[in-house]
Amino acid sequence: MDWLEILGWDQEEIDDLRSAGYSYIQQGVYDVAMKYYEALTILTPSNSFDTGTMGALFLQMGNGLQALDYIDRSLKIEPENPEVRLNRAKALFMLGYRRQGLLQAMELEKCEDEHIASQAAALVLAYK
Repeated sequence: MDWLEILGWDQEEIDDLRSAGYSYIQQGVYDVAMKYYEALTILTPSNSFDTGTMGALFLQMGNGLQALDYIDRSLKIEPENPEVRLNRAKALFMLGYRRQGLLQAMELEKCEDEHIASQAAALVLAYK
């Protein structure tokens, strides 16, 4: 079912939803932000950013299982996204999958993005 067509929406409405949701993230109102991003994942299911953001929100709220579900969906769309891969490692640690989390974090220590690499290194130090 193409909800965008049914609603008569185009990219402008999607961008408005994304902007409003992100505004709530910046304010730390994650439960409200989730509603926006949940709608976005339904309206644009092939958008890895929105799906990854839902995973990050669940991670932030301490729900590792739901986080991992959305993170894995995002990685199916964009497998090499380092930020989403880092969140996957964090979700694995949260769920008690220490060995798998360490393997993923050690891979990300080699990332060209220094921000990702340093966060991965911190995870390795914390969980090794």
